[in-house]
Amino acid sequence: MARSSTTSAPAPGAAPLPAADAAALLRRNAADAAISRRPAVRFGNEVWTHGEYVAESCRWAQLFLRWAADRPGATDRPLHVGVLADNVPDYLFALGGAALTGSTVVGLNHTRVGEHLARDVTHTDVDVVVTERHHLPALAAVAPHGDLPPVYVSERWSDDGTDGATAVECDGVPSALDLGEALSAVPSDDPGIEPGADARWALIFTSGTSGAPKAVVCSQRRLLVTGNRLGMMMGLGPDDVGYVCMPLFHSNALMVGWAPSLVVGCSVGLARRFSASRWLDDVRRYGATYFNYTGKPLSYLVATPERPDDADNPLRIAFGNEGSPQVVEEFRRRFGVEVIDAFGSTEGAIAVDRSAPPRAGSVGVAGPSIRIVAADGAELPAARFGPDGSLLNADECVGEIVNTAGAGPFEGYYANDEATRTATRRGWYWSGDLGYLDDDRYLYFAGRTGDWLRVDGENFPAGPIDDALAAHPDVVLGVAYGVPDVHAGDQVMAALVLRDGAAFDPDGFAAWLDGESGLGPKWRPRYVRLAKVLPTTGTNKVLKRVLSTDKYRLERLGDDELWVRDRGADTYRRFTPGDEAGLRADLERAGRARFWEL
Repeated sequence: MARSSTTSAPAPGAAPLPAADAAALLRRNAADAAISRRPAVRFGNEVWTHGEYVAESCRWAQLFLRWAADRPGATDRPLHVGVLADNVPDYLFALGGAALTGSTVVGLNHTRVGEHLARDVTHTDVDVVVTERHHLPALAAVAPHGDLPPVYVSERWSDDGTDGATAVECDGVPSALDLGEALSAVPSDDPGIEPGADARWALIFTSGTSGAPKAVVCSQRRLLVTGNRLGMMMGLGPDDVGYVCMPLFHSNALMVGWAPSLVVGCSVGLARRFSASRWLDDVRRYGATYFNYTGKPLSYLVATPERPDDADNPLRIAFGNEGSPQVVEEFRRRFGVEVIDAFGSTEGAIAVDRSAPPRAGSVGVAGPSIRIVAADGAELPAARFGPDGSLLNADECVGEIVNTAGAGPFEGYYANDEATRTATRRGWYWSGDLGYLDDDRYLYFAGRTGDWLRVDGENFPAGPIDDALAAHPDVVLGVAYGVPDVHAGDQVMAALVLRDGAAFDPDGFAAWLDGESGLGPKWRPRYVRLAKVLPTTGTNKVLKRVLSTDKYRLERLGDDELWVRDRGADTYRRFTPGDEAGLRADLERAGRARFWEL
């Protein structure tokens, strides 16, 4: 197997195009005897070679052509197929069928429901939806918010990856049709279409942590070039096996997990969804050598009980983003895996050099075109740190991360010219992410542009607090966010998920925070919410806006515990209904009652 290399990999969007288009790449994989016989897709106990994968993709291509011809009205727009499904083989077959016909797969996020899912379907002009039976209730909830396009239900896969065909239940979605029957009614011939590299292959929604998600346009060129680049960075060869348990509606799973396997001619093993308890067994069962992640999965994995044989696994490399330094190092030690935790987004226009010696908290060294700017585009000064490592000038140095060299591989947002213009104004790419640079141009991620707090007149980002919380030995997942202060601005609130068996120690936690050199007094959480789970997107990113809306209102917290640290106190105490009533009254007296409902 080749060795991974972040130093020799091309910049985003600059890797060679491995074939004329995705259709040509699939045909190459089927025609080359050495590749055709290799496994391409594994799901449970089933395996499809590259030749078999392409053959099944041809059948899907024929079905797509039929669906395109049956659309009402005249349109020359490519067919848009919405896929609302777990990580099952049909997802990859749909992508193969789209590659061979120039159609577009729209990845629908199954964590969005009702009017939000309806908005995604309508906004992306979905012509047909492919789904699974257990997602039908979500589609039924869409119906009151607009007309559903035709819905085809796959019954081919059960949760354990074996054939799980059962009768289709269509309650609430009376137009639902059987996907298996539709596939059996079309031929399996290659349609012989050459879509071209610029054909729109996928619409991938952003995570939507700070607002309605935007649909990022991904051409066949974008996915193939990115797959080639990521294959180089991970040093993949024909015998490698990827483990894909991140949702296929997200760019991380497609671009890091699946696309490299097409380019290299290796294989991927699918898991319906991420499970920390099943992860290691799956890695061993599939013989997985690489693994993609985004969000908090590494935190959940290192929180599982450690075993002496954890490092006895075939995994060689993990590639992802948003892993805290402490969690990444623990994952590397425990499972014996090289980890490339990169800074990245679905748009893909920001990259950093990770070959330099690591620096605590940094995501790598920024190239000369990467800048930190204010809203008006003015470049901000470098960060200054105290002897204890604390950030001294957050209000001066933290700003939006931009690429002044342009948008790189970013091809715009579908049907959202205003958002595309905003993201590419001045000819730069504006990431929407906060960060800061030190004197050596090491880049530090500080959250999203809405991830600012203002306490007692001091502005600072939530990102460093998140990193500090993640370092606590009893914390599996911890995030910081702002809740209304009685008089002005915010107070810091933290939501924590603790390890199994751990109990919250109010004295010890307060002392631990006070001892964290990077946290100034105003940065230390005033309130602590203890939760079993936190609200997340389908890509494991915590929805801070939901937590901020819950605030300290006990009826919104359910069974979660809430603790408060009084000003000047060296411990936390339980937050009571009397505290809640007093806070509300204080907000009203201060003329800030509106913040109770916001």
